[in-house]
Amino acid sequence: MIWLVFALMTGAAVLCALWPLARRRTSSEGEARAVAFYKAQIAEIDRDVERGQLPEEEARSARIEAARRLIAAGERAEVAGAPAGARVRRIAASLVILIGVPVVALDFYARYGSPNEPDEPIAARLNDPSRSNDLQAAVAKIESHLIAHPNDGVGYKVIAPAYLRLGRFDDAVRAYSEALRLLGDNPDLRADYGEAQVAAAGGVVTDAARASFQQALDKNPSSRKARYYLALAAEQDGDRPRAVDMYQKLLAGAPPDAPWAPAVRERLAGLGESAPAASAKVDAPPSQEAAAIASLSPEQRQTAIQGMVDRLAARLAAKGDDPEGWRRLIRAYAVLQEQDKAKEALAKARAALDGDDAAKRDLDALAKELGLES
Repeated sequence: MIWLVFALMTGAAVLCALWPLARRRTSSEGEARAVAFYKAQIAEIDRDVERGQLPEEEARSARIEAARRLIAAGERAEVAGAPAGARVRRIAASLVILIGVPVVALDFYARYGSPNEPDEPIAARLNDPSRSNDLQAAVAKIESHLIAHPNDGVGYKVIAPAYLRLGRFDDAVRAYSEALRLLGDNPDLRADYGEAQVAAAGGVVTDAARASFQQALDKNPSSRKARYYLALAAEQDGDRPRAVDMYQKLLAGAPPDAPWAPAVRERLAGLGESAPAASAKVDAPPSQEAAAIASLSPEQRQTAIQGMVDRLAARLAAKGDDPEGWRRLIRAYAVLQEQDKAKEALAKARAALDGDDAAKRDLDALAKELGLES
């Protein structure tokens, strides 16, 4: 698409350069027609005199006027016209413009442009700390755009995290509010809105922010951000046991390299608790089975867990209308480092739950959390 735009712009530049040459040729042809017209007019006056239709005195005046106009047209024709050599030069100039402008433009872009650089979305530029000047410039451009297009919800969604990075927390709150109003409620966007409210309140989870996180959690129970901030709210309320429980559940089954996990472990350490050990349990087995698995050797335990996962997969293959079962299966494959199977299970789950919008949203959120989207 971008090359089509470049081609159209180059074509427009070529036409602008050729237009004066085309106009000069058209003007010369017009003056030649005027000369021929006045010559014909003088001949017609002579014929009218011969036929006796025009007195000689009137004919003399008419000849003088026609001759005057003929001389003037002839002078203009001499100026506008050109000898053969000049026409050749004009044609050569036209060819140089027609071929030279695109070639020079492409050569200039190849030397000084970046034709091999990949696209760099605005979101990536906004999150790059080394480009603070670019961030300021990008924010200014988006703000100008939003002034002209105040109903562009995507624009507000893009600029809101930039406001957060710049420390303009109140502006971020307003931007997320406008994005929610224009784009509709979305659990991820609602959780981002709550995070901006917390930042604007100096890190305190206010009642308004708590309500935002709860709304996000109601629509997406797996929302990590909403769960984290609600646990932080419990901690700020002085409800230590509840906060510890929420933090530990947040870490349970989480990928070991989750970028948010260190922050949760730090909160637990501040409360005098340790993070739970990573677990690959997925099908919530009865307590006796859990105790039996725990007593096995590591190799036997891995085999038992794999058997549970296989049974869950078989059950879902026979009866796939179980959103929670699909989520457990996908997470199990991810914990077992079987990414291909996790992606395959995700595709099967989406097909089996087609028509269940809430389940599809949960699957999308889980895929994003586990990094399964390519």
